[in-house]
Amino acid sequence: MSQERIIQVERDILSKNDGYAAENRRHFERQGIFALNFVSSPGSGKTSLLVRTISDLKGRLVINVIEGDQQTSNDAARIRETGARAIQINTGKGCHLDAHMVGHATEDLAPEPGSALFIENVGNLVCPSAFDLGEAHKVVVLSVTEGEDKPLKYPDMFAAADLMILNKSDLLPHLDFNVGLCIANALRVNPRLQTLTVSARTGEGMEAFYAWLETSAARRSTRAKVA
Repeated sequence: MSQERIIQVERDILSKNDGYAAENRRHFERQGIFALNFVSSPGSGKTSLLVRTISDLKGRLVINVIEGDQQTSNDAARIRETGARAIQINTGKGCHLDAHMVGHATEDLAPEPGSALFIENVGNLVCPSAFDLGEAHKVVVLSVTEGEDKPLKYPDMFAAADLMILNKSDLLPHLDFNVGLCIANALRVNPRLQTLTVSARTGEGMEAFYAWLETSAARRSTRAKVA
């Protein structure tokens, strides 16, 4: 296809996706469901982060999970071991979740009003940045094993995110990684980006994430009740 035709097809795809995303967002807002779209490259520790969060917040916040992977249901099984409900979406050759997939998964999962919905996207720092799923926020997870220049190499993802979680901080003593430089690079791309440094393995810094999560979820629930 010509470049002009490729651009037109891409616009059509994104326009259709945005329509489904708007429907998802209206549903989430009506139900007071706080939906987060977790994005990252493979191996950043997204699933470990979610497992730790669900386990630590039992009794404080109801969390359901939509898992996205090209193949296997391994991550959904890990989530279910915590006692949380999870549904797996396998995208096959697809490199991201789209709003239509998430809408159908939400219908099947039926998250409780006032709950949190974690959407773990396919591990990829490129494609998911362009696809709105109807979430309240994109949360980009970056690990200290990946390099301080990731935000500069993949700027669209960091520009689309509202929160960056820098994971695996327990490995910092063993790595030549500059946390300050990484955060500075991320803020060059997105000056409004909030940042947290955590270890999903040890729990370091996780309470700050939980505070952000609970405050944001409560705000969403209050808006839904007012509406």
